Amino acid sequence: MAADPYDDLAKAFQILKPMAEQGNADSQYNLGLMYERGEGVSKNYHEAVKWYRRAAEQGLAFGQSSLGLMYFEGKGVHKDYEEAVKWYEKAAEQGLAESQTRLGVMCFEGKGVPQNFEEAVKWYQKAAEQGQIHAQSNLGFMYAEGKGVPQDFTSAYMWFHVVAAGGYDVGSKNRDQVQTRMTHSQIEEGQKRSEEWLEKFKKG
Repeated sequence: MAADPYDDLAKAFQILKPMAEQGNADSQYNLGLMYERGEGVSKNYHEAVKWYRRAAEQGLAFGQSSLGLMYFEGKGVHKDYEEAVKWYEKAAEQGLAESQTRLGVMCFEGKGVPQNFEEAVKWYQKAAEQGQIHAQSNLGFMYAEGKGVPQDFTSAYMWFHVVAAGGYDVGSKNRDQVQTRMTHSQIEEGQKRSEEWLEKFKKG
């Protein structure tokens, strides 16, 4: 008879909880994750927030990012975009690409911060260079529309092509759309730059 995965998660929870209570930030974050997802324990967003906060306050980027998302979605706390931005920024400054992307979106949409396209581009760029696909797509859009940066179809094409190479249809569609506004030499340059970036990224 196969083991029940929930039993294994419940055992993991019992191991993690004492470590979290002793102040281990990684255990606190993982405990928060289990409460949020209802893995090994009943789902409880308030408990998830409590443990994410403890990890976040110790400087753990994943805890900060998760706490920010709880504030953004209003899970276990009242929805608060300013608090979401605060925690996203702490994680983004530590280099967490997911938080950099989310912070870029907040800057773009003016949620929790004044709308600022230049700041959005800055955070999208940082995340895109780490391979974050949504940031790459958003950065391509910013170049295509000239938001926060001078309009640059070649750079837009490059990032859309990178997204398409990752297997995302939205990249192909956006690349093909921006291509209609480009010269042949611009398209060639965009292809060259995207291939160079992909090769560099693969090498790490």
